[in-house]
Order: sequence, then structure tokens, then C-alpha cells
Amino acid sequence: MFDNLSDRLSKTVKKLRGQARLTEDNIKDALRDVRMALLEADVALPVVRSFIDKVKARAVGQEVVGSLSPGQALIKVVNDELVELMGKENESLDLKAQPPAVVLLAGLQGAGKTTTAGKLAKLLKDREKKTVAMVSCDVYRPAAIKQLETLAKQVDVEFIPSEVGQSPVEIAKNALEYAKTHYIDVLLVDTAGRLHIDAEMMDEIKSIHATVKPVETLFVVDAMTGQDAANTAKAFGDALPLTGVVLTKADGDARGGAALSVRQITGKPIKFIGMGEKIDQLEPFHPERMASRILGMGDVLSLVEEAHRQVDHKQAQKLAKKLNKGKGFDLEDLRSQMLQMQKMGGMGGLMDKLPGMGKMTQAVQDGAGDKEVARMVAIINSMTPQERRFPAVVKGSRKKRIAMGSGLQIQDVNRLLKQHKQMSKMMKKFKGGGLKKMMRGMKGQMPPGMGGGGGFPGM
Repeated sequence: MFDNLSDRLSKTVKKLRGQARLTEDNIKDALRDVRMALLEADVALPVVRSFIDKVKARAVGQEVVGSLSPGQALIKVVNDELVELMGKENESLDLKAQPPAVVLLAGLQGAGKTTTAGKLAKLLKDREKKTVAMVSCDVYRPAAIKQLETLAKQVDVEFIPSEVGQSPVEIAKNALEYAKTHYIDVLLVDTAGRLHIDAEMMDEIKSIHATVKPVETLFVVDAMTGQDAANTAKAFGDALPLTGVVLTKADGDARGGAALSVRQITGKPIKFIGMGEKIDQLEPFHPERMASRILGMGDVLSLVEEAHRQVDHKQAQKLAKKLNKGKGFDLEDLRSQMLQMQKMGGMGGLMDKLPGMGKMTQAVQDGAGDKEVARMVAIINSMTPQERRFPAVVKGSRKKRIAMGSGLQIQDVNRLLKQHKQMSKMMKKFKGGGLKKMMRGMKGQMPPGMGGGGGFPGM
């Protein structure tokens, strides 16, 4: 997401090198480039005009001081305005109401409402520790009810049955009664979508809204519809008292115009963003982190939070103790590290959140990346426990057997063994304070701002 926008903005910044002050003349071309970048990203025209005016008003006359170059000074202004445009800070769901707190999902057909209901149920259950029930009021789309039931089983939350012959309003009413009598914390109500906005659809969803009186009415919209997303959101906002927006399929959109348009046009905060197809790939929307990603500065905070949730801390401590005692880093350890990385969204997901790595993401995904990780795991899975613990025994006929077992070539097995050997050497440096020495050696190679003088904090 935002790849094209990020590229255009970084090129714009380079043009401002050598200037001592941001003036109307020297940022004229830069702002024209920013305007073109936003329009190409499919940001709505009124939003672009307002954004450029605000950036210009704040940037002109700014002294370029300290360690900031003119390009960095402009980027800071653009960053601040992007955060302002997308809503300043994350706004979470307001679930303080008397249980059950009802969350109603609305939107056009194909926007991803049902999948979002499943993802949101998992997020509320795992992170908020809420008891969740889901119900489908979509009696028009074939298999919509079954799809929601499957998702409810997958995330282990309660599913309230409904049938095609029932009235959507009746379904919602019965579900609310069920949630009350079964002490459910949050009831997620999935509604029917249409291919376009029509009066019949709006009347139906208004009736459902009046029946269940939701504390949150979320408009679910496909990020790939660009500025049309903002226009559709406005139509829904006129019919329903929306409390927030969920952007879906953001991983498939290199433009990202919807994220920059929908907040200003609807006046409603973007609360969540879907970053992939997996059931756990729904993230709270943080405008400041998204602005950072747009400008190619990564999203380290989200990466740290993801690591905290996904990494097996007991396993990590066990490995650290093992390395500290001078014991080798074997193939079993390598395999567990690979699996942990896959849990965190794979190589592409990690790179996308690291500062300065955004441009590498596509290369990683297109090249080795996640496919290479999957191949390495397959090779290790084809080994015996003894071979994993003592890689030195893997020779000749063993290599042939492992290659056949994993469906790969002997060259692939050789490559894995070579990579493991290099990693083992590096891991030996962890013993007896070696990690600190290694980090000190890396000082100056990190971007400014990450620890004293470009190194690591406290090193």
C-alpha cells in the first residue's frame, strides 16, 4: 500500500537539496509533485487541494536548522499534515455500554464485511478478552450465513443461527435477545450489501439500526475503490449515524487514496485497517504510524506490538540461555525462528514496517522472501531429529533423501546448510557480552534518531 505515493514523495524531497530556507519559489515544484502524487494515489480532489494549501501555509518561511535538510523539513510538515488528515490518533471501539454492546457492520457487497466481522471477533476476543457473538442479517447472498458460521468456528466465538426465509430485522431482534440472556459482551451484526446504493437497502439497514441500537456503526469499505470509497461512505453517513470506518484489502492497493480521503469527507475516524487475508490481519488504524509508512519511515511501534503478541517468549528465553551456555544454534532452532517470522506476517510484512525498507518489500516478496522461508522449513521438516540437532551428519545419501522428502533439489539442501553455518557463527557472538560488542560495531549504520548517534539505546 502507498508504494507509488512513497516513491513520488521521496523523489520530491531529493530536489530540495542545498536550500537554506523553504520559500514559495523553491517548494513550488515540490508541492506540484506532492499534488500529482496524491492525485495518482486516487485521493479525492477537494482533499488534495485542502492538503496542499495547509502544507504550503506551514512550510513557507521555515528555517532549515540543525540537522534537518530542506527536504526533511518539508517531509516533517507533510508528515504532520498527513496525521491531521487521517485523524490525529487511533480511536478505538467504544464498548462501555451495558452488555451486550452491539457493533453493526454496513457497506457495499464485496467490501469484505463478513470477513471483517470474523477478524474483529478474533481481535476483541484475544486482545480485549470479550465474549463475542456473531449474527448474519444477510438473507440475500448465497452462503453468507454459512460463511459467518465458519468464521465463528474458526475464531471460537458464538454464532447465532439465522435463515434465508427470515426478516433481517427479526434476525437482529432475536440475536439481541439471545445475547442479553447469554451474557455476551459484544454482539457483531453483519448486514447485507448491494452492488450499489439503493433506497431499499438503506431502509432495511435503518430498520436494523433502530432495532438493535448499536454503540458502534462501522462502514466497511474496500481500500482499492479509491476516492469512490469516500463518496460511498458519505452516502452511508447521510443514512446512518456512522461511528467509524474499516478499510479492507489495504495490502492489495499500491495507491491508498481511500485512507487519505475517507476521514475528511465523512468526518468519521478510520478505526481499523485490514492488511491481509488471514484472520488475524486486522490492525487498529494509527494515523501517525500510517503517515510514517507513507513517507517510507516504517512502523516500528506496530512491529514491536506484533512481536509481543506473536513471539513465543518462553521459547526465546530458552534459546537465549542455550546460546549463553555456548551450545550451538541447530537446525531445530532455525526452524522455530522461521515459523515465528511467518506468524508475524512473513518477510514482506516485517520489511514493510522497518524504516527505509519499504522499497525492498516488493523485491523480497517477488524474489526469495517468504517462498524461500517456506522451502527452508520444508527441508528441515524432512530431516530426522538427530540431523536437526547435529547438521554436520547431513552428507551424501542423507542430502538426497532430504531433498526428495521436501520435493526440492540437493542444491537447495546445500544452500540451507551453508546459511545455517553462517548464522551459527553469528550466534556464537551472543555468548559472554558478544551481543553488546556486535551492536556497538553497528553504531553509525542505523538511521538517525535510533539511539545515541545512530546506534542502539543503552549500548
